[in-house]
Amino acid sequence: MTDTTLKNSGSHHAAIDTTRTRPFRILQVVANPSTSTTTGWPVGFWAAELSHPYYEFTEAGYEVTIASPNGGKVEVDALSDPRDPSKWSADDLISMGFLSTPELMELLENTPRVADVDHSSYDALVISGGQSPMFTFRDNQDLHNAIRTFYEAEKPVAAFCHGVAALVDATLSDGSYLVTGKTVTGFANVEEDYSDKAAGVKIMPWRLEDALKERGANYIQAGLFKQFAIRDGRLITGQQQYSGRKVAQLIIAALGQ
Repeated sequence: MTDTTLKNSGSHHAAIDTTRTRPFRILQVVANPSTSTTTGWPVGFWAAELSHPYYEFTEAGYEVTIASPNGGKVEVDALSDPRDPSKWSADDLISMGFLSTPELMELLENTPRVADVDHSSYDALVISGGQSPMFTFRDNQDLHNAIRTFYEAEKPVAAFCHGVAALVDATLSDGSYLVTGKTVTGFANVEEDYSDKAAGVKIMPWRLEDALKERGANYIQAGLFKQFAIRDGRLITGQQQYSGRKVAQLIIAALGQ
Protein backbone atom coordinates (compact mmCIF):
# COMPACT_ATOMS: atom_id res chain seq x y z
CA MET A 1 0.00 0.00 0.00
CA THR A 2 1.44 3.37 -1.02
CA ASP A 3 1.49 6.57 1.01
CA THR A 4 -1.11 8.03 -1.38
CA THR A 5 -3.40 5.07 -0.81
CA LEU A 6 -3.05 5.50 2.96
CA LYS A 7 -3.89 9.19 2.76
CA ASN A 8 -7.01 8.51 0.69
CA SER A 9 -8.32 5.51 2.60
CA GLY A 10 -10.25 7.44 5.28
CA SER A 11 -9.64 7.59 9.02
CA HIS A 12 -7.95 4.60 10.63
CA HIS A 13 -8.63 5.90 14.15
CA ALA A 14 -11.09 4.26 16.53
CA ALA A 15 -14.67 5.14 15.64
CA ILE A 16 -16.54 7.02 18.35
CA ASP A 17 -20.32 6.99 18.52
CA THR A 18 -21.62 10.43 19.40
CA THR A 19 -25.02 12.07 19.76
CA ARG A 20 -23.78 15.58 19.01
CA THR A 21 -22.47 17.41 15.96
CA ARG A 22 -20.17 19.49 18.20
CA PRO A 23 -17.78 17.67 20.52
CA PHE A 24 -17.85 18.43 24.21
CA ARG A 25 -15.16 20.92 25.18
CA ILE A 26 -13.17 20.70 28.43
CA LEU A 27 -11.23 23.52 30.05
CA GLN A 28 -8.44 21.83 31.98
CA VAL A 29 -6.42 24.04 34.33
CA VAL A 30 -2.89 23.28 35.49
CA ALA A 31 -0.67 25.31 37.81
CA ASN A 32 2.02 27.74 36.83
CA PRO A 33 5.57 27.11 38.08
CA SER A 34 6.26 28.36 41.57
CA THR A 35 8.60 27.77 44.50
CA SER A 36 7.60 25.85 47.60
CA THR A 37 7.67 28.00 50.72
CA THR A 38 8.28 24.93 52.87
CA THR A 39 11.01 23.08 50.97
CA GLY A 40 12.38 25.69 48.57
CA TRP A 41 11.84 23.26 45.69
CA PRO A 42 10.67 24.43 42.27
CA VAL A 43 7.11 23.15 41.92
CA GLY A 44 4.57 22.81 39.13
CA PHE A 45 1.70 20.53 38.22
CA TRP A 46 1.63 16.71 38.46
CA ALA A 47 2.05 15.12 35.02
CA ALA A 48 -0.52 12.35 35.54
CA GLU A 49 -3.13 14.88 36.60
CA LEU A 50 -3.01 16.39 33.14
CA SER A 51 -2.18 13.37 31.00
CA HIS A 52 -4.62 10.83 32.45
CA PRO A 53 -7.80 12.94 32.14
CA TYR A 54 -6.56 14.27 28.79
CA TYR A 55 -6.23 10.69 27.53
CA GLU A 56 -9.72 9.80 28.78
CA PHE A 57 -11.34 12.89 27.29
CA THR A 58 -9.68 12.65 23.90
CA GLU A 59 -10.48 8.93 23.70
CA ALA A 60 -14.13 9.96 24.07
CA GLY A 61 -13.78 12.49 21.26
CA TYR A 62 -13.73 15.56 23.50
CA GLU A 63 -11.72 18.70 22.78
CA VAL A 64 -9.43 19.82 25.62
CA THR A 65 -7.92 23.27 26.18
CA ILE A 66 -5.05 23.39 28.67
CA ALA A 67 -5.00 26.70 30.55
CA SER A 68 -3.27 28.11 33.63
CA PRO A 69 -4.03 30.94 36.07
CA ASN A 70 -1.22 33.17 34.79
CA GLY A 71 -0.89 31.82 31.26
CA GLY A 72 2.41 31.07 29.58
CA LYS A 73 4.70 28.08 29.95
CA VAL A 74 3.87 25.45 32.54
CA GLU A 75 6.07 22.67 33.89
CA VAL A 76 5.55 19.32 35.59
CA ASP A 77 6.74 18.46 39.08
CA ALA A 78 10.01 16.56 38.71
CA LEU A 79 8.78 13.60 40.74
CA SER A 80 5.84 13.18 38.37
CA ASP A 81 8.06 12.78 35.29
CA PRO A 82 8.52 9.04 34.61
CA ARG A 83 12.05 9.80 33.38
CA ASP A 84 13.11 11.42 36.68
CA PRO A 85 16.05 9.63 38.37
CA SER A 86 13.93 9.15 41.50
CA LYS A 87 11.72 6.65 39.59
CA TRP A 88 8.79 7.91 41.70
CA SER A 89 6.50 7.84 38.64
CA ALA A 90 8.40 5.37 36.48
CA ASP A 91 5.31 3.20 35.93
CA ASP A 92 3.20 6.06 34.54
CA LEU A 93 3.16 5.09 30.87
CA ILE A 94 0.40 7.56 29.96
CA SER A 95 2.49 10.50 31.18
CA MET A 96 5.53 9.04 29.45
CA GLY A 97 3.60 9.08 26.19
CA PHE A 98 2.33 12.63 26.73
CA LEU A 99 5.75 14.02 27.67
CA SER A 100 7.38 12.24 24.73
CA THR A 101 4.98 13.66 22.14
CA PRO A 102 6.23 17.00 20.73
CA GLU A 103 2.76 18.13 19.59
CA LEU A 104 1.38 17.69 23.10
CA MET A 105 4.35 19.32 24.78
CA GLU A 106 3.80 22.36 22.57
CA LEU A 107 0.48 22.84 24.38
CA LEU A 108 2.44 23.55 27.57
CA GLU A 109 4.68 26.22 26.06
CA ASN A 110 2.15 29.07 26.04
CA THR A 111 -1.06 28.23 27.85
CA PRO A 112 -3.90 30.77 27.82
CA ARG A 113 -4.83 32.59 31.02
CA VAL A 114 -7.92 31.24 32.70
CA ALA A 115 -9.38 34.76 32.85
CA ASP A 116 -8.91 35.26 29.10
CA VAL A 117 -10.76 32.11 28.06
CA ASP A 118 -14.42 32.31 27.04
CA HIS A 119 -15.93 30.11 29.73
CA SER A 120 -19.27 29.96 27.93
CA SER A 121 -17.70 27.96 25.08
CA TYR A 122 -16.78 25.04 27.37
CA ASP A 123 -18.91 22.29 28.83
CA ALA A 124 -16.90 21.44 31.98
CA LEU A 125 -14.05 22.76 34.11
CA VAL A 126 -11.30 20.46 35.39
CA ILE A 127 -8.65 21.66 37.87
CA SER A 128 -5.57 19.47 38.14
CA GLY A 129 -3.20 19.28 41.06
CA GLY A 130 0.47 18.92 41.84
CA GLN A 131 2.63 20.75 44.35
CA SER A 132 2.25 24.30 43.03
CA PRO A 133 -1.54 24.47 43.63
CA MET A 134 -1.04 24.38 47.40
CA PHE A 135 0.94 27.61 47.12
CA THR A 136 -0.94 29.31 44.27
CA PHE A 137 -4.56 28.13 43.95
CA ARG A 138 -6.36 28.74 47.24
CA ASP A 139 -6.73 32.52 46.96
CA ASN A 140 -6.62 32.85 43.15
CA GLN A 141 -9.59 34.99 42.21
CA ASP A 142 -9.48 34.09 38.52
CA LEU A 143 -9.88 30.44 39.45
CA HIS A 144 -12.68 31.30 41.87
CA ASN A 145 -14.46 33.25 39.15
CA ALA A 146 -14.14 30.36 36.71
CA ILE A 147 -15.45 27.89 39.29
CA ARG A 148 -18.43 30.13 40.10
CA THR A 149 -19.19 30.77 36.43
CA PHE A 150 -19.19 27.10 35.45
CA TYR A 151 -21.04 25.92 38.54
CA GLU A 152 -23.78 28.54 38.36
CA ALA A 153 -24.17 27.84 34.62
CA GLU A 154 -25.00 24.28 35.73
CA LYS A 155 -21.88 22.80 34.17
CA PRO A 156 -19.68 20.16 35.86
CA VAL A 157 -16.81 21.50 37.95
CA ALA A 158 -14.06 19.04 38.88
CA ALA A 159 -10.88 19.26 40.92
CA PHE A 160 -8.61 16.57 42.25
CA CYS A 161 -5.58 15.91 44.39
CA HIS A 162 -4.07 19.24 45.51
CA GLY A 163 -6.04 20.99 42.76
CA VAL A 164 -8.91 20.87 45.26
CA ALA A 165 -7.12 23.80 46.93
CA ALA A 166 -8.95 26.01 44.43
CA LEU A 167 -12.29 24.93 45.91
CA VAL A 168 -11.58 25.60 49.59
CA ASP A 169 -12.30 29.34 49.52
CA ALA A 170 -14.38 29.46 46.33
CA THR A 171 -17.76 31.11 46.87
CA LEU A 172 -21.03 31.32 45.01
CA SER A 173 -22.74 34.58 44.08
CA ASP A 174 -24.59 34.62 47.40
CA GLY A 175 -21.27 34.56 49.27
CA SER A 176 -21.57 30.99 50.54
CA TYR A 177 -18.69 28.57 50.22
CA LEU A 178 -19.21 26.13 47.37
CA VAL A 179 -17.98 23.11 49.33
CA THR A 180 -20.15 23.68 52.43
CA GLY A 181 -22.45 20.69 52.80
CA LYS A 182 -20.93 18.94 49.78
CA THR A 183 -19.37 15.47 49.84
CA VAL A 184 -15.85 15.87 48.52
CA THR A 185 -12.42 14.31 48.54
CA GLY A 186 -8.85 15.43 47.91
CA PHE A 187 -5.32 14.58 48.98
CA ALA A 188 -5.77 12.92 52.36
CA ASN A 189 -3.92 13.51 55.63
CA VAL A 190 -2.71 9.90 55.56
CA GLU A 191 -1.15 10.63 52.16
CA GLU A 192 0.43 13.84 53.43
CA ASP A 193 1.90 11.87 56.34
CA TYR A 194 3.33 9.27 53.95
CA SER A 195 4.80 11.92 51.64
CA ASP A 196 6.38 13.89 54.49
CA LYS A 197 7.99 10.73 55.86
CA ALA A 198 9.26 9.68 52.44
CA ALA A 199 10.76 13.12 51.78
CA GLY A 200 12.05 13.60 55.31
CA VAL A 201 10.55 17.08 55.38
CA LYS A 202 7.17 18.76 55.73
CA ILE A 203 6.08 19.29 52.14
CA MET A 204 2.80 21.22 52.27
CA PRO A 205 2.10 24.41 54.25
CA TRP A 206 -1.47 23.32 55.08
CA ARG A 207 -3.70 20.30 54.55
CA LEU A 208 -6.68 19.94 52.29
CA GLU A 209 -8.57 17.45 54.44
CA ASP A 210 -8.50 19.78 57.43
CA ALA A 211 -9.38 22.90 55.41
CA LEU A 212 -12.33 21.24 53.67
CA LYS A 213 -13.74 20.06 56.99
CA GLU A 214 -13.36 23.57 58.38
CA ARG A 215 -15.50 24.82 55.49
CA GLY A 216 -18.27 22.40 56.43
CA ALA A 217 -17.63 19.89 53.65
CA ASN A 218 -18.30 16.19 54.15
CA TYR A 219 -14.75 15.04 53.40
CA ILE A 220 -14.27 11.33 52.58
CA GLN A 221 -11.35 9.27 51.26
CA ALA A 222 -10.70 5.69 50.22
CA GLY A 223 -7.35 5.02 51.89
CA LEU A 224 -3.68 5.51 51.13
CA PHE A 225 -3.21 6.16 47.39
CA LYS A 226 -6.42 4.38 46.41
CA GLN A 227 -8.01 5.52 43.16
CA PHE A 228 -11.12 7.39 44.22
CA ALA A 229 -13.45 10.07 42.90
CA ILE A 230 -16.84 11.27 44.05
CA ARG A 231 -19.64 13.25 42.43
CA ASP A 232 -22.01 15.44 44.40
CA GLY A 233 -24.38 16.93 41.83
CA ARG A 234 -22.23 18.84 39.38
CA LEU A 235 -19.23 19.02 41.74
CA ILE A 236 -16.69 16.25 41.13
CA THR A 237 -13.55 15.67 43.19
CA GLY A 238 -10.76 13.11 43.12
CA GLN A 239 -8.46 12.01 45.91
CA GLN A 240 -5.00 12.14 44.35
CA GLN A 241 -2.92 11.70 41.21
CA TYR A 242 -4.13 8.12 40.69
CA SER A 243 -7.73 9.29 40.46
CA GLY A 244 -7.56 11.42 37.32
CA ARG A 245 -9.17 8.93 34.97
CA LYS A 246 -11.99 8.28 37.43
CA VAL A 247 -12.61 12.03 37.61
CA ALA A 248 -12.74 12.22 33.81
CA GLN A 249 -15.13 9.26 33.67
CA LEU A 250 -17.49 10.98 36.12
CA ILE A 251 -17.43 14.13 33.99
CA ILE A 252 -18.20 12.12 30.87
CA ALA A 253 -21.09 10.47 32.70
CA ALA A 254 -22.35 13.85 33.95
CA LEU A 255 -22.32 15.24 30.41
CA GLY A 256 -24.26 12.25 29.19
CA GLN A 257 -21.77 10.63 26.86
